[in-house]
Amino acid sequence: MVSTDLKKFEEEPITRQMILSVLKDYKRPNDKISELVKSGILTIIKNGLYIPGSNTEILKPEPFLISNHLWGPSYVSLDAALSYWGFIPERVYEITAVTLKKSKIYNTKAGRFSYKTAPLPYYSFGIINEALSAKQTILMACPEKALCDKIIMTPGVLLRSISQTLDFLVNDLRIDEDQLSTLDTEKIATWIPDAPKNSSLKIFIKALQSL
Repeated sequence: MVSTDLKKFEEEPITRQMILSVLKDYKRPNDKISELVKSGILTIIKNGLYIPGSNTEILKPEPFLISNHLWGPSYVSLDAALSYWGFIPERVYEITAVTLKKSKIYNTKAGRFSYKTAPLPYYSFGIINEALSAKQTILMACPEKALCDKIIMTPGVLLRSISQTLDFLVNDLRIDEDQLSTLDTEKIATWIPDAPKNSSLKIFIKALQSL
């Protein structure tokens, strides 16, 4: 059965090419793909990208991994990464990411995914490989990069003083001061020459050092 053959792709976003490798003996593979979608074996995320559907026991990929594949190159950051690392208390229902491409929003059957643009070389700083399972490793911002991205990419945020910065971090974002004190300011400092809003990031570093 096709669904059994697709099981080798569990915990992965499934591309059209991957499906076609399973359907190589079908004369009309596109019709079979449509049938798999209608029967709930596959769910379309966007043209050419699928995940296991509701009528199969094949394990689905985590939303963070879907995010990496949906619009790339990209890495999970901002509120989604800050929630993952335990820096903000809210559970995040939208997967937020940073990309080299233009900003984009996808509303899919796997959730809502939003992407904000960052330039090179700043984009490439502070990205780590985070293992979610044996088969799922994602690109994600480290806590320092996720916070820098949050400062840079939040409209209207321009940090001018230590007190204002701490108010933004502790009261607006609700980050615990003990967690803020664990951040590596030396790492952030190496990014500043190539970072947007670098004056705000300089104040951010001073605020962290004041804790």
